[in-house]
Amino acid sequence: MPDPLTRVAVAMGSNLGERREHLEFAVEALRLDLSDMKVSTFIETQPVGVGGEHGPYLNGALAGRTQLSPHDLLERLLEIETERGRSRPYPKAPRTLDLDLILFGDVVLNDDRLHVPHPHFREREFVLAPLGEIAADMIDPVTGKTVAALFVAKRNNRV
Repeated sequence: MPDPLTRVAVAMGSNLGERREHLEFAVEALRLDLSDMKVSTFIETQPVGVGGEHGPYLNGALAGRTQLSPHDLLERLLEIETERGRSRPYPKAPRTLDLDLILFGDVVLNDDRLHVPHPHFREREFVLAPLGEIAADMIDPVTGKTVAALFVAKRNNRV
């Protein structure tokens, strides 16, 4: 009998306020929506592709299984960000909490609200490293490669 739950991966980041507390809040909040959840180690990284007002980020990832649809999970992620004081005064502004839906099973979705797999995750070591720690076997449905293979390719500058 097939599993009615879909395996998903979420990247987490914070560079404002109590960064660890923001990430831990997200983990606990998502326990309501995800089963079999695994959480990566949190790593500090330097800002990439943003302005000088950004301080260091604390990044991590989590993976689990959900009954939610991709759009419902996105709405839940946005609610959690808002609960932690996330504001969007301008694109790529510093943030208390950033939750990105990276993978949603084998779903490929591109609409005006959601892009899955996340369009930039293959280029971001700060996503691939934590995700590889907890879900190295997850497959990117666009490339057919595992997270582990994508991480190795990124490390070897072949992404």
